[in-house]
Amino acid sequence: MRIDVLGAVRALRADGTPVDLGGPRHREVLARLVAAGGRMVATDTLVADLWAEPPVRAVGALRTFVAALRRAVEPDRPPRTPPRVLVTEGPGYALRLPRDQVDAHRFEDALARARRTPEALPDLEAALAAWRGPAYADVTGSLWAQRERARLEELRLEGIELRARLLLDSGAGAELVAELGAHVTEHPWREPAWGLLARALHRAGRQADALATLRRARTMLVEQLGLDPGAELRRLEADILHGATTLPPAPTVWTAGVRLGPRTTVELARTLALAGGDALVHSRRDRLAAVQAAERTGDIALTARVIGAYDVPALWSRADDPEQSRAVVAAAERTLTALGTDGPAALRARLLATVAVESRSADLSGTASERAGRAAREAEALARELGDPALLVFALNGVFLQSFTRPGLAAARDVIGAEILDLATRHALPNFAVLGRLVRLQSASALGDLDAASAHARAAERLAVSTEASLVPVLTGWFRARVTAARSAEPGGPTAATAAAHYRAAEDALAGTASMPGLHRGLFALALLGLRLLHDRPAPTDPALGWGPYRPWTQPLVLLARNRVEEARTALAATPEPPLDHMQEALWCLTAHAAARLGEHRAAARAATALRTARTEHAGGASGLLTLGPVARYLKEAEKCAAQG
Repeated sequence: MRIDVLGAVRALRADGTPVDLGGPRHREVLARLVAAGGRMVATDTLVADLWAEPPVRAVGALRTFVAALRRAVEPDRPPRTPPRVLVTEGPGYALRLPRDQVDAHRFEDALARARRTPEALPDLEAALAAWRGPAYADVTGSLWAQRERARLEELRLEGIELRARLLLDSGAGAELVAELGAHVTEHPWREPAWGLLARALHRAGRQADALATLRRARTMLVEQLGLDPGAELRRLEADILHGATTLPPAPTVWTAGVRLGPRTTVELARTLALAGGDALVHSRRDRLAAVQAAERTGDIALTARVIGAYDVPALWSRADDPEQSRAVVAAAERTLTALGTDGPAALRARLLATVAVESRSADLSGTASERAGRAAREAEALARELGDPALLVFALNGVFLQSFTRPGLAAARDVIGAEILDLATRHALPNFAVLGRLVRLQSASALGDLDAASAHARAAERLAVSTEASLVPVLTGWFRARVTAARSAEPGGPTAATAAAHYRAAEDALAGTASMPGLHRGLFALALLGLRLLHDRPAPTDPALGWGPYRPWTQPLVLLARNRVEEARTALAATPEPPLDHMQEALWCLTAHAAARLGEHRAAARAATALRTARTEHAGGASGLLTLGPVARYLKEAEKCAAQG
C-alpha cells in the first residue's frame, strides 16, 4: 500500500486500486501522521490539530477514526493482533510505512539525493512529476496543514530550480525556456530562477533575450523590493556581456557530493553562518535540512541537539527568512513536547533559546509573542541553574531579541548586552563577545551616547578580524553614517549632503551582502527620511526609493511632501501600531510628526502615549544604524497637538 499527499490525500493498494479512508476527519488524521514523518503524535496534539474548539468527546472520536483507519489500511490483519501500520505508541499514534511508500517522503529524499549528486536527476524528475496539486489539498482550515503545505511547496520550487540547474550544468537545457519563463512569472521574487532562465536563453542562442531577462530581474528587485541583484546574477550578466560562448555552472557548496549526517551538517552550517553573504544563506538552508533529517530519524535527543547546536548570535529583530524561522520554531516546539518537562535541562534550554531567537519580535503578534517571551525567560532560568556560560549567552541572546516589548527599553537592553559581553570575554566565546559589543553599541546609540557607542564599534571591529565576522564592519559603517547624520544638525557639523553620502556608502556595502533582507529592506529610505527631518525638510519623494516594511508609517509624510494633504490624512488614519522591534520608537515618531503636521489630535495623543517612556532616547537610535533625532522633539509636538483637540 502507498499513501499520497501531494494533492488530495489518498491511499492506494499495491494494484493501484483506491482505499476507502472514510470521511474528511479520517483523512486528516492519516495526513497528520504522514506529516509527522514516522514520529509519534500525541493524542492531545491530534485533538488540537483536528478541532479549533474540541468537542467534549474529542478523544473518543479520535479513537474511532483511528480504529476505522486501521481497518482500511490493514484489512487482512487477524483479530486481536497488534497493528503494524498505524500503531499506538506512548501517549499517541504513529504511522509506520517505509518512506518510499509515501509520495511526500519519496520527493524529499529524491531532492536530498539530487542536491548531493547529479546522477539522482531522474529520481528528482519522477518525484516532481508525482505532484497532483497542492500538498494536503483537501485538508483545509488546519494550521498544521497550512504550514506543511507551505514547507513542501518551497521544496517543490527548489526541486524545479535544481532540476533546471542540473540540466543546464550537463550541457542541455535549451528546451527549458518556456518552463522557466512560466516559473519566474508565477514566482518573480525567486532570484535564482531568473538566472536559470537567462542561462536557458543563452543556451538556446538568444543572448539578447538573456540580457533582457537579467535587466528585468534587476528592475523588479530594485523597484519592488529595494534590493540589488545578488552576486550570481551580476556574474552571469557580465559573462554574457563579455561574449562568453558557454556559461560556467552556478557555484555549489563545497560539501556537494559528500553525505553528511545532521549533526555534522548543522555544525558546518554554524561555522559558515559567521561568514555572511552567500555562506549565510546556504548556512540557514543547510541548518533547516539538518533539522528535518534529524526529525526523520525519530531520535528525539539527536533532534534536540541538532536544533540547539545552531547558536549563531542574532542581533536584528526582523527575520531575513520568516518562513524558515517559523519552520525551525515549529520543529523546536515539537521536540520540546516530545522531550517533556522532565527531559534533559540543557537540551530543553537550548530548544527554548532557539524558539526565542528565531521568533523575531517584528514577525510576531499576540499569543506567539507571549510564547516566545516565556521561552526566553525559561531558557535563561534553566541556563543559570545549570551554570553553563555558553548556554547562558545563547539564552540571553533570546532574552535580548524578546526585549522590545515597548518603547524606551534601551537601558535594560544595555544590561543584557553587558552580561553577554562579560560572560563571552571571561569564557572565551568570541562570537558572543561581538554580539555583546553590538548590543551595547545599539543601546548607547539609542541613549544618545555616541562616544560610548563609537568605542563599542571599534572593539567589535577588532573582534571581527579574528572571528571572521564579515558583517560587523558593514554594521559599524552604518553606525558611523548615523553619527555623521546626527552631527550634521549641530553647529559647525558636516553638511547634510555629506551625511547622505555616508548613508549611501553604507547602503552599498549592505546591499553587497544580499543575505540580510530583514535588515536591508527599507533601511536606506528611512535613513534619508530621518536626515531630512533632522534638517526640517520634507520627506524624500523619489519613486525609486524602496520603503520596504516601513511604508505604512512613512507614507503620510511622503504624501505631505507632494502636497496631497487629504491622501496623507487617510494614510495616517490607516497607520497601525509599529511592530515591537528596533524601529518602534522611530515609527511612533513618524506618526507623531505626521499627526502634528495634519492637526490630527487623536493620532497625536496615541503617539504621545507610546513615546513617553522613551522621552530620553533617540528615534531610530536603537538600531545603531540611523537617527531621526531626539524622541523628546516628536513627543513635544505630539503632546501640543493632542492638547488642542
